[in-house]
Amino acid sequence: MDNKIRIKAKDTSVGAKIDDSVITTKVKAALISDPIIKNFDIGVVTRDGEVQLSGFVEDQTQVNRAIEVAREVEGVKNVLDDQVSIKK
Repeated sequence: MDNKIRIKAKDTSVGAKIDDSVITTKVKAALISDPIIKNFDIGVVTRDGEVQLSGFVEDQTQVNRAIEVAREVEGVKNVLDDQVSIKK
């Protein structure tokens, strides 16, 4: 009997989705509570522990601080910041 069911190895489990949601919430909270970057709209998306930051800040110091804050959150494996732009 061949039921043609296939399992994809890279699908994200429900547990991983919950963990990613928790990481996203913690990163957002950490960014909001940081005095250097709290007034900026920085978006956060997490997938498999990898955090993607996006938004606009005033200078490179704030980009660096946002990355540093995100990396300090438990569960974060990597931080991508290629979508954070400096306002001109």
